[in-house]
Amino acid sequence: MSKTEISTGTAFETLGNYCRAKRVGPFVFVAGTTAIDEHGAVYASGNTYNQSIYVFKRIRSMLQEMGAGVEHVVRTRAYLTDIARGAEEYLRAHGEVFRDVRPVATGVEAKLIMPGMMVEIEVDALVCDSQGNPAY
Repeated sequence: MSKTEISTGTAFETLGNYCRAKRVGPFVFVAGTTAIDEHGAVYASGNTYNQSIYVFKRIRSMLQEMGAGVEHVVRTRAYLTDIARGAEEYLRAHGEVFRDVRPVATGVEAKLIMPGMMVEIEVDALVCDSQGNPAY
């Protein structure tokens, strides 16, 4: 079975010896992704909606690099620093991205590593052909 990996070379990936995304056969897994910009700063500090959209764009790019799209996403997980304050904003962004996909979704409250970071998102996808058969 074929394997493909994406690594971004961050210090955390190097220290933890993990990759950002991996495809194994028809399965694609994208690790927890945050709204860190190309300069290492938190994008839209304190804004869950804008961070969620930013993260989903990053995830979409990784999926495309793996031969998948948001239409193949079967599960999402969100880690929010403040569910009471950010859940509605996150869900609005999730609804816009996955309008016709409807993946199963989980959200939990968690501490994240940088001040102003509101959300971390991971996804799992299953790439299928037009007949619904797994695409190896």
